[in-house]
Amino acid sequence: MITKKKTEAYALGQHISMSAHKARRVIDQIRGRSYEETLMILELMPYRACYSIFKLVYSAAANASYTLDSDETNLIISKAEINEGTAVKKLKPRARGRSFPIKRPTCHITIAVKDISLDEYED
Repeated sequence: MITKKKTEAYALGQHISMSAHKARRVIDQIRGRSYEETLMILELMPYRACYSIFKLVYSAAANASYTLDSDETNLIISKAEINEGTAVKKLKPRARGRSFPIKRPTCHITIAVKDISLDEYED
């Protein structure tokens, strides 16, 4: 009987205080690349989103080395997705006793890494 073996590990970051649109700009650059190449790209990109995505990629690789017992040289970014989270709503005081609403967007980031050296199916 053929069984499917687990070859992916993931890391999930929730309620990260940045716009999903701005984080997608960085995620689109790293999707499908190798782990080492991804870390190099994220260190050199000038965007604020890179730091939190860098931490998630690093965490996903640590999860893969622990659960799958895999080497970091064999990892690729198999899935990277951004979902919009809740907006933090505040009121800013304005002139004449009025207030102005401020919405701070948040996002949820999911990074999955796959070990290409492992066979997906086993007998």
